[in-house]
Amino acid sequence: MKNNPRLDIYLDKIVHNTIRVVRQCTEKNIELVGVAKGCSADEKVVRAMIEGGIKIFGDSRIENIIHLRRAGIQTRMMLIRIPMQSEIRKMLKYADISLNSELLTIERISNIAQEMHLEHKIILMVDLGDLREGIMPDELIKTVKRINELPNVKLLGIGANFCCVSGIMPTENNLNQLVLLAKSVEDELKIPLKIISGGNTSVLKLIEENKIPHSINQLRIGVGILLGQDDTRLRNLEGMYQDAFILTAEIIELKVKPSVPTGIIGRDAFGQVPVFKDMGFRRRAILAVGKQDIHLSSLIPIKKEIKIIAASSDHLIVDITDLEEDMNVGSEIQFKLNYPALLAATTSKYVSKYYHQKEIKP
Repeated sequence: MKNNPRLDIYLDKIVHNTIRVVRQCTEKNIELVGVAKGCSADEKVVRAMIEGGIKIFGDSRIENIIHLRRAGIQTRMMLIRIPMQSEIRKMLKYADISLNSELLTIERISNIAQEMHLEHKIILMVDLGDLREGIMPDELIKTVKRINELPNVKLLGIGANFCCVSGIMPTENNLNQLVLLAKSVEDELKIPLKIISGGNTSVLKLIEENKIPHSINQLRIGVGILLGQDDTRLRNLEGMYQDAFILTAEIIELKVKPSVPTGIIGRDAFGQVPVFKDMGFRRRAILAVGKQDIHLSSLIPIKKEIKIIAASSDHLIVDITDLEEDMNVGSEIQFKLNYPALLAATTSKYVSKYYHQKEIKP
């Protein structure tokens, strides 16, 4: 018997999705960085992505990169979160490339790289409106000039990020701005830039519409491969699997109860004031999984008749009144996951993982 809650991971679907995105990018001469953070850099998932054609991996946690190195994975590794001062030495040992925006950090990378007798490659991030990481565009020339003076650090190029904090979408216009910034560096400083890293899964739409500037030659793709989704546009990617990861949870209580609680409603365990709609008496199942393991609004019941009601840290309550299938205590209910739920489930030590190798032709 399998342990619950569990995550069934279909590696053949990961391979299929990877092949599709790699082909899509290769046709535009774009290098694809496979981002594994959405599944906590699961080794078997990463190997499936390698089988699908990924040659460089990105992750925001140096711990995940170390884990992959120790598992024997030798592909190039990129730290895609600006490195902390306290992790630079580890980063230099295990990562080939890092994204950076703080000159102080880059100078420290240079100093420690000299001590370790190695050269580290960086991509300088530029803020094009999303207001996460990146120098402001008017600081680019002087920053690149200083980086070029530093020993043991090689500037590969510049990059930008979209959608992750402010929801600013990549467009033909702001990506052209990134291209022009790269050209200004090459023209004014005579420093060649090998990489213009244009963003994440949200950029795939521009590839599909043939609107991506020709000079963009790198993308960092995670959710597009793992879930076959462009979550910024709430769309499924054509020809891709959205069910490579399936969460299963077990019913621990099944009773008919009122749909509205009795008494004075205050704040729940997470500080929120819940709101309930009176639908009379309903058949409610409690599942042994909770907010400690999943992101509630990012769970999608596979059976459409099942409705998610609420969750606490360890319990998920669903309405199964309209489900024709017979359910009992001990029965299982399955869910597809959007990105936040996948991230939480793969991080939780309480969710068991099971891998499936069934071959599907892409």
